[in-house]
Amino acid sequence: MAGAVQERPPLLPAGGEPPAGVGDVRRVPPARAGMRIGLMGGSFNPAHDTHRAVALLAMKRLKLDHVWWLVTPGNPLKDNSALPPLETRVAYARNLARHPRIIVTGCEALWGVRYTHDTVRQLKRRLPGVHFVWIMGADNLIQFSRWEKWRQIAGLMPIAVVDRAGASHAAICAPAARALGRYRLPEREAMRLPVMKAPVWVFLHGLKSAMSSTQIRAARAQ
Repeated sequence: MAGAVQERPPLLPAGGEPPAGVGDVRRVPPARAGMRIGLMGGSFNPAHDTHRAVALLAMKRLKLDHVWWLVTPGNPLKDNSALPPLETRVAYARNLARHPRIIVTGCEALWGVRYTHDTVRQLKRRLPGVHFVWIMGADNLIQFSRWEKWRQIAGLMPIAVVDRAGASHAAICAPAARALGRYRLPEREAMRLPVMKAPVWVFLHGLKSAMSSTQIRAARAQ
């Protein structure tokens, strides 16, 4: 009908999977082609307010529709012997997030992957047309060159690095930052990042919180 408002297609689960049950932590969140979605990976042991602050800052500065917290079954670079169950960490993260556009999932366990490179490839294959951005803290950029296939990760999707207290100088001087220096986007153009072709990355300032999961675990131990 001429002049009628065209309805947007419904959100579809990745790979045509049935809608996720409330208690199923391994389902891939639904998404629509053209959406701008930030990805934050980690153990979330435990999730804390800085995770939330990073998500909200990136959401605002990059004009994202959603931010997904990808709760890993186990970080390959860490000792996972005392890691709480995936379901426990997902439930805690969901309770802390308290935002309709922050989605928490343990979908890496569904695919049996632990490396970011494999996760990124799975999501791009299952949800073509979605504009994904990998979000990491400056402290992670320092060790990014230790990640499995880190150069391929940078070539698969744009990256947003969020400043962390005390990590700025070391992050910008890190091997990965130097190697990817010519692909750095000026911060004033950050909103363009999600729709740009990788490799491209931006360094975002403005985060105030310095809290970390490591500090929280150490305080609990004491």
